[in-house]
Parts: sequence; structure tokens; C-alpha cells
Amino acid sequence: MWICRLVAQPWPCADARLALVDGFRDRTPSLTLLLAGQFVEALGDLDTIAPKLRTPPDSRVLDERFIGWVPVRRT
Repeated sequence: MWICRLVAQPWPCADARLALVDGFRDRTPSLTLLLAGQFVEALGDLDTIAPKLRTPPDSRVLDERFIGWVPVRRT
């Protein structure tokens, strides 16, 4: 279901985002690749559960949820 266990919010919730940023400090490309993989996996899961949903999530919303929040460093 892609839900944060502790707060029952959509994953990655605020706590998960903080933990991910902390765990991938100075390795933003690696974090982005990890989250892109999770995004693809979530899209696959959505194909399985979409028939049961009245309104499936928009892929742009999922993109923002999984990848769009990652801090970007400009050089």
C-alpha cells in the first residue's frame, strides 16, 4: 500500500524523507535512483490495485511523491 508504518501516511512520509536524506547525505544521485526504482515498483503495484480504486492516483502526483521532493544541488 506504500504507507509509512508509524504514521499511516503515504510513503515516503515526512519522517521517511528525513531518514532517506540523512542516510544518503552527499549521495543525492543514489537517493534519486533508489526512489525512481520505488516509483516504478509502485506503478506496477498500481496496475494490480487500480481496478479496485474509484480514481487511481495521477502519475504526476506519484512522481512528485516519490522523486519530486529530493533536494537538488546546483553547481
